[in-house]
Amino acid sequence: MGGGHGDGHGTSTTYKGFTVHQPKRWHTVTGKGMCALMFWILYRAKQDGPVVLGWRHPWEGHGHGDHSHGHGHESEASH
Repeated sequence: MGGGHGDGHGTSTTYKGFTVHQPKRWHTVTGKGMCALMFWILYRAKQDGPVVLGWRHPWEGHGHGDHSHGHGHESEASH
């Protein structure tokens, strides 16, 4: 059952009647590459998500929480 050939090379493990075969090298490399890609996607989603979803405008600062940037805009309005 399951197409196992039992070639004796030790490339699989059987536990309670379920045989788990070792992954091929390209499976391992592709999985690691996809993991790195997903990490990058989630990082960019954290950084740009509110802008993409329309929750924040891109010109509304960069998370500093300070609207006075020392350009003298407040002093001009008081004159």
